[in-house]
Amino acid sequence: MGTQDEQYSDNKVNDRQVDNRTEKEKAIDAWLPITGSRNAKWWYSAFHNVTAMVGAGVLSLPFAMSELGWGPGVAVLVISWVVTLYTLWQMVEMHEIVPGKRFDRYHELGQHAFGEKLGLYIVVPQQLIVEVGVDIVYMVTGGKSLKKFHDLVCNDHCKDIKLTYFIMIFASVHFVLSHLPNLNAISGVSLAAAVMSLSYSTIAWTAALKKGVQPDVDYGYKAKTTVGTVFNFFSALGDVAFAYAGHNVVLEIQATIPSTPEKPSKGPMWKGVIVAYIVVAICYFPVALIGYWVYGNSVDDNILQTLNKPTWLIAMANLMVVIHVIGSYQVYAMPVFDMIETVLVKKLNFAPSFLLRFITRNIYVALTMFVGICFPFFGGLLGFFGGFAFAPTTYFLPCIMWLSICKPKRWSLSWITNWICIMLGVSLMIVSPIGGLRQIIVQAKDYEFFS
Repeated sequence: MGTQDEQYSDNKVNDRQVDNRTEKEKAIDAWLPITGSRNAKWWYSAFHNVTAMVGAGVLSLPFAMSELGWGPGVAVLVISWVVTLYTLWQMVEMHEIVPGKRFDRYHELGQHAFGEKLGLYIVVPQQLIVEVGVDIVYMVTGGKSLKKFHDLVCNDHCKDIKLTYFIMIFASVHFVLSHLPNLNAISGVSLAAAVMSLSYSTIAWTAALKKGVQPDVDYGYKAKTTVGTVFNFFSALGDVAFAYAGHNVVLEIQATIPSTPEKPSKGPMWKGVIVAYIVVAICYFPVALIGYWVYGNSVDDNILQTLNKPTWLIAMANLMVVIHVIGSYQVYAMPVFDMIETVLVKKLNFAPSFLLRFITRNIYVALTMFVGICFPFFGGLLGFFGGFAFAPTTYFLPCIMWLSICKPKRWSLSWITNWICIMLGVSLMIVSPIGGLRQIIVQAKDYEFFS
């Protein structure tokens, strides 16, 4: 897909990796969640990437289509798939672009591209917004899907339970799972989540297809004013950006794969990414297109909320969503745990211990639960977070790093491609949070706290 700068590619295979760390540094790296285990196989990369990407976002795609319309909607979906695959390839390539060194974390690559301090200031805030933002949204999604499952199974015979309690039930699982030590330790949870994502996506589009096009279907824009239509369009772009968020954890996933000069980690990692992106296409395109085709602009911001029959199937799909977002929450939380623990152990000189993890990780889960309970605006949150931070870290930050590190010739194919991606990504970053914020304000008018 392009060529790397000659100074990095020449004799790379012949370079032997030299480990200059002290014994203390080695012990700390072996304790930290990202570098604690490096024995992952290529298929770990596949299901970690599927779990990271095919999350709650896929269920909002028919709603995004209803706000984009047929032509722009299909174009945005296809362009996003191609652009994000390209930028993901760049990140996989840059993981070991310096001989003998691995950029195990997104911010470490940022520091190499932009400098020690500037790299941290550029990457860390955006990565944290994405990862913490996703975990908050998944708290809401997990709670809503549990509530939907409960309501469908009870069939109006049970007492109505507040969404708040379902979010707390969902969070209780994470108070346990969050104490798994590293990314490889959650591979079983991640595999289950990846299988669930493929399953509930299939249920969503097949159930919609079985219902057939609704008699009163309307493919026009729902908003009655031009301003409303434009803002909804912006918000929908953020929904699509949210659906392609795996870049924020890709270097951390690759860090778990063993690497030697003869067999660098990018080989198995890329194989896993290709499998993941095929699964992404199988999940995203049928759900988005069939969901919109069947329901038009009357589809909810979560298509499983629109589907009610057959009851047992939709109940099962909602339970699958719960299992999936349990895995996704953990995949996104692990780099956050790594950042927190790195600061505490390396900067503040705390001793690496179970107690340290127990306190910090429980506080993190409690905070995401609390924010999720306070602001369960699912659609608006997707649009806002999607544009504000997902666009940079997914669509154009890898391209800027590539231009900085690899320095392709001006007007070469690589140079032009990267600048196109940067312009698309910057546009997305500017317009979609505006739409998402407006949607949150509109939904907040009728909202009561802790309802």
